[in-house]
Amino acid sequence: MPTVATGPAANRLRLDAIDVVRGAVMILMVLDHTRLLVHADGLTGHPLDLATTTVPLYLTRWVTHLCAPAFVLCAGLGIGLRRLRSGTEGLPWFVFTRGLWLVAIDLTLVRALAWFNLDYATFFAHLQVLWAIGASMIVLSLLVRLPVVAVAAIGALLIVGHNVLDAVQVPSWRPDGSAPAPGFGGAIWMLLHQSGFFPVGGPKGPVVWADYPLLPWLGVLCVGYAMSRLYAWPRESRRRALTLAAVGMPVVFVLLRTWNLYGDPREWAPQPTVVYSALSFMRVTKYGPSLDFVLVTLAPTCAALAALDGRSFVHGIGGAMVTFGRVPFFFYLLQWITAHASGIVVTLWQGGDLRPYVMHPVDLQRLDSPPSVGGPLWAVYLFWLLSVIALYPICRWFAGVKARRRDWWLSYL
Repeated sequence: MPTVATGPAANRLRLDAIDVVRGAVMILMVLDHTRLLVHADGLTGHPLDLATTTVPLYLTRWVTHLCAPAFVLCAGLGIGLRRLRSGTEGLPWFVFTRGLWLVAIDLTLVRALAWFNLDYATFFAHLQVLWAIGASMIVLSLLVRLPVVAVAAIGALLIVGHNVLDAVQVPSWRPDGSAPAPGFGGAIWMLLHQSGFFPVGGPKGPVVWADYPLLPWLGVLCVGYAMSRLYAWPRESRRRALTLAAVGMPVVFVLLRTWNLYGDPREWAPQPTVVYSALSFMRVTKYGPSLDFVLVTLAPTCAALAALDGRSFVHGIGGAMVTFGRVPFFFYLLQWITAHASGIVVTLWQGGDLRPYVMHPVDLQRLDSPPSVGGPLWAVYLFWLLSVIALYPICRWFAGVKARRRDWWLSYL
């Protein structure tokens, strides 16, 4: 075990490298949500469907796969750094209450910002990344008193082993009646392992869209929490460990994926062209995240953490990423507003139908034909850039507030 580092540099646990990585993936997340609400096929299309997609659209969607795993890993890393700084005194309560807060916000404010719809009688919840982080934090609050190596083992077991459960599948409810509502056990299964829809309180109750099943994301959060121990090591030892992970994960991914051995419920297959064969190979499952998905998406995060470790970012693009990375929750909420506004502007420009921007996903599935919304892919990139520029001043202001003040409630934002 490397010797624990000492001195001021070791005590500055909130390293710029972590904030840069977190800020970068937040910017990519804006691209994803802008694509969802600005592109003509965003609300109803499938950008990774090889039968209908284009290479630029596929790559636009695939690159944003890096966001959620990095976001969850960094959330766990932040909790672990807090433990390194202050010990476990008060940590379980903080992690528990912050988890409850994130779940509550996902069910209320994020739901309203994502769909511009407050009809809880028909559509109750879209369980997204904040739900996954919040629910995982609630579980982690029970584990933080365990040795860190035990938490790491639990996280690794969940990430590596949860695909064994893929054989157990529950039909997801569909509004056209082609699939009935699952029972209580089926609903719990979707919350834990399998993405899908289920109604609450009976077949005609409000619908929940369980998009981020808990078990694999809990695994990523636990691994991030345990990874914080690296930040008590000397910098070179930490960089070697992160580099080893960044190299090793793609190797394991290729070995598993080439022969469809294990790790993803969706097998790849050769396609008519080399390019589309590569797209099939990289089409890994996000909902919920397969082992292959975690391996191929967390490798760049580890590589970036290793490459940027020890560097300071004050000005330019790096400084902007640090700013975004220091206020991730605040940034996450605001970007839903810019994404929606962008979609409305482009739809008005194209003479489309604004109704889908105030419809929830259940009603969208009931439409007889795809809605006329959004515009071309280049508009996605234009409004993505405009959104990031527009969000920077207010995020810089709020980052300054958090740096100057120590109010307890700021730790929840």
